[in-house]
Amino acid sequence: MYSVTKRIEFCYGHRLLQYDGNCRHLHGHNAVAEIEVRADRLDARDMVMDFGDIKRTIKAWIDTEIDHRLLLRQDDPLVPLLRAQGEPVVVIDSNPTAERMARLLFEKARELGVPVTRVTLWETPSSWATWTAD
Repeated sequence: MYSVTKRIEFCYGHRLLQYDGNCRHLHGHNAVAEIEVRADRLDARDMVMDFGDIKRTIKAWIDTEIDHRLLLRQDDPLVPLLRAQGEPVVVIDSNPTAERMARLLFEKARELGVPVTRVTLWETPSSWATWTAD
């Protein structure tokens, strides 16, 4: 089995509702996403997938939709206040944890046609979460 992994860096802010630790407060992260694609055989170019294709597809979506954005749960009381101020808020249906971010990126990659098998989201240099294909 062959695999390739593309590393994509971006920034985002969030907070976690119903959480007792420091992450209940607004804060930001310099995140790293690892996008892994696997294949039993290489293509005609002797590649699993071109790194540039992964980057163009996934990084373009990240840059447009979540980079330098505040990710908040849909029922966060800050959502209407921040939107009223013109802040770029991304609303999701759950707490924007590293686990949920990894799954979000995985699902978006699949939706965009990248046959991803694993996404690892590094929230800090020592903390990460992974979502893999079934």
